[in-house]
Amino acid sequence: MLDVCLLGTAGMMPQPHRWLTALMTRYNGSSLLIDCGEGTQIAMKEAGLSPNPIDVICFTHYHADHISGLPGLLLSMGNSDRKEPVTMVGPKGLQRVVNALRVIAPELPFEIVFHELSKDEEELELFGYHIKAYRVNHNVLCYGYSIEIPRKGKFDVEAAKSLGLPVQMWNPLQKGETISFEGNTYTPDMVMGPERKGLKVAYCTDTRPVERISRFAKGADLFICEGMYAEPDKLKKAKQYKHMTFYEAAQLAKEAEVSELWLTHFSPSLVGAKGYMKQVKEIFPNAYLGEDGKTVELDFQEED
Repeated sequence: MLDVCLLGTAGMMPQPHRWLTALMTRYNGSSLLIDCGEGTQIAMKEAGLSPNPIDVICFTHYHADHISGLPGLLLSMGNSDRKEPVTMVGPKGLQRVVNALRVIAPELPFEIVFHELSKDEEELELFGYHIKAYRVNHNVLCYGYSIEIPRKGKFDVEAAKSLGLPVQMWNPLQKGETISFEGNTYTPDMVMGPERKGLKVAYCTDTRPVERISRFAKGADLFICEGMYAEPDKLKKAKQYKHMTFYEAAQLAKEAEVSELWLTHFSPSLVGAKGYMKQVKEIFPNAYLGEDGKTVELDFQEED
């Protein structure tokens, strides 16, 4: 099961009932945070979440509304007796930016491990998360992320029996280990079925629509995407500042064939967002406005 909580949905500046950009996922006791705008730790408190289990923090880019909440969050984690290292992932300049912010949070009881993205597309395996980072089109270096939880195939009992393997040998093979028995070598693929559909969340803000976004969001259970503007007359502004409209996000969701779309990163000038959703749903019916604290539990689906 993968828990997803949208912590902050405002863009540029916090609004009443909307903190700045942040998303948390939780899987197998480990939390992952994408972006850390102002108010993130307050939003976590309101959602009943703890900062202590955060093992990974990914940043899309280094505009203040995506990272200004970091010093306070780090201090809270330090004060909660966090000792294990925290891995941070982000575009080039990550270590320089974080260390500059840490001038006001200099002493922490845990190490920070930095992974600076240097390619247009990268993949990482961290704490059970399969993270794919991909460069998008903003006015500064910016990345989107897809977070996947892969799922192994089913153990084939009959195949194991036909190979003459005793029961005590089954578990290591299920865990991906290669074993030796009576002079022969056995590998997991000999007793495991094809990989089953896992879980996938795609997250993208602060960009113009580009093909890479729909490609990395393909088939996602949940696609969380910037919808900076909804008013039809704001398209020119969206293009100028390299942001997206509700309708462009919906078109990406349609192209990616995702299960559900949550819009986020709303402009401070946006009023009456619900009034625009009818047009959005005409493009992609399963689209919803993101709200601070909006949560979902994604679970593996059994296949026939």
